[in-house]
Amino acid sequence: MKTLTMAELRKLFLQFFSEKGHTVIPSASLIPENDPTVLFTTAGMHPLVPYLMGEAHPAGTRLTDVQKCVRTGDIDEVGDASHLTFFEMLGNWSLGDYFKHESIAWSWEFLTDEKWLGIDKDRLYFTCFEGNENAPRDTYSHDRWVEMGVDPSHIFYLGAKHNWWIPGTSGPCGPDTEIFFDTGKEKCCESCDPSCSCGKYLEIWNNVFMEYFQPVNEPLRPLAKRNVDTGMGLERTIATLQGAESVYDTDAFTNILAKISELSGKNYRDNAETIRAFRIVADHIRTSTFMLGDPRGVTPSNVDQGYILRRLIRRALRYAMQLGMPENSLGKIAEVVIEDYGNVYPELEENRKHIVMELDAEEARFQRTLTNGMREFERIKGKFENGVIDGKNAFRLFDTFGFPIEFTEEMAHENGLTVDVDGFHAAFEEHQQKSKAGAEQKFKGGLAEATDETAKLHTATHLLQAALRKVLDDTVSQKGSNITAERLRFDFSFPRKVTPEELKQVEELVQQAIDAHVDITCEEMTVPEARAKGAIGLFGDKYGERVKVYTMGDYSCEICGGPHAANTGDLGTFKIKKEEASSAGVRRIKAVLIPKE
Repeated sequence: MKTLTMAELRKLFLQFFSEKGHTVIPSASLIPENDPTVLFTTAGMHPLVPYLMGEAHPAGTRLTDVQKCVRTGDIDEVGDASHLTFFEMLGNWSLGDYFKHESIAWSWEFLTDEKWLGIDKDRLYFTCFEGNENAPRDTYSHDRWVEMGVDPSHIFYLGAKHNWWIPGTSGPCGPDTEIFFDTGKEKCCESCDPSCSCGKYLEIWNNVFMEYFQPVNEPLRPLAKRNVDTGMGLERTIATLQGAESVYDTDAFTNILAKISELSGKNYRDNAETIRAFRIVADHIRTSTFMLGDPRGVTPSNVDQGYILRRLIRRALRYAMQLGMPENSLGKIAEVVIEDYGNVYPELEENRKHIVMELDAEEARFQRTLTNGMREFERIKGKFENGVIDGKNAFRLFDTFGFPIEFTEEMAHENGLTVDVDGFHAAFEEHQQKSKAGAEQKFKGGLAEATDETAKLHTATHLLQAALRKVLDDTVSQKGSNITAERLRFDFSFPRKVTPEELKQVEELVQQAIDAHVDITCEEMTVPEARAKGAIGLFGDKYGERVKVYTMGDYSCEICGGPHAANTGDLGTFKIKKEEASSAGVRRIKAVLIPKE
């Protein structure tokens, strides 16, 4: 088995699939352009949803990439051996081209051939879809693995929970086959298999075979074209190849952990608490650096992407304080992240000053919050019977003022009090369950659930941006969007509140474009050609060699992946419902389309 660095694995993976006829495409933004109902790009498929649903990709039918991703559903698990909030996903894609036969063979070749990774075949395990009332058992994948030389005892059939993939509640979907590495740990029980979470089996690759489409509230149906969607976690695979105890014990984090040690004066492996604190700070600041440095821009706020960013930064700060790190340490850690990743993701270097400035500013804001929390503690400390701070108040200090339970315990001890720690954990668990339920609702959508309504609203964001640039300033740029079937929400760069008169002008310009009944055209072209055409786009971002440009007469010309209405006249009546601040230097408009009678 080869011992590779992150850089070497990225290069080798892309080389392998290039030799198999795949075009290398760049990583998309962390803020989904074509999936506006989710906060972050959580998988390599998000930027490709329109193409998985049938649109032609400018780069062809075979693609490969390294996609930067963020997932925060398991944020409380960060600090263990494998969970991360930011990670890189290696992927290869077939858009109506090859299917299971080639996909499985190439996965096996890349993993086991000595020319590539050279992983011991006996340490690999596999899962396949066991079938249900909607789709048959995936015997083809099982038999294909056996043809490759896999011991049948290393292949397990599992249910839809484990081996059926769908982006939300509807959209392109299908069975998957997953690949696991045996870490060498003892089985936790006789029934231990890759579905177990004991840590013996580490998932490293997932091949999704999108051969079905799940409509909303309708039966499953076959797709016109079958796709392959794969993902290999870079950090997990590197941990496997380097024989590391965890993803944090790899070159992905070597320099970051060293900086934390330098700033804190503590050793990473002093004890279990120190290890966890080091890992949380390292993970959260790495993620925050990528969020702040993203071409689409995220800044700390109290809503959506900004809220997640704020939570990560403040959580990192709590653990940095626990480690005894001095003020403005987070920006110094971010500098290391930029040095480590700037050659792969140049947007980090380009936004270096902004990243450090925002981290320092958020740290200052948090310090003020802590001061307020100290005042709150002084106010309530004499109100507890029997000298015990109850769990709900301890959790309030944590949730509202950012006090870690250890911090509250220390202050309580100094004041002759104790803390109901069990009550705190009960309140924390209740909060987690509520948050998890909310997250499930928040992230259940996706453009894969696209309807005519969402396509029209997405089209309206193009007209809205064009109108804002005419009325306010031609430097206005999109900073995010969120679309449901009922409304659009559009974030844009602008330093002040938009006046009612300006909003009226914007609304009228959008409506003029709608009333003009202009056909919406799509052309494929190079980025220089798009520039020459006057298309709006994030030219600081990394596009592929060819892009899609959607044009609506003289009203809008923009690089985008879709989906869109066919004619502006299909949109109905455009109404702005609200304009407000989103974060520093970013404004937000909420608007609706009223259908024609």
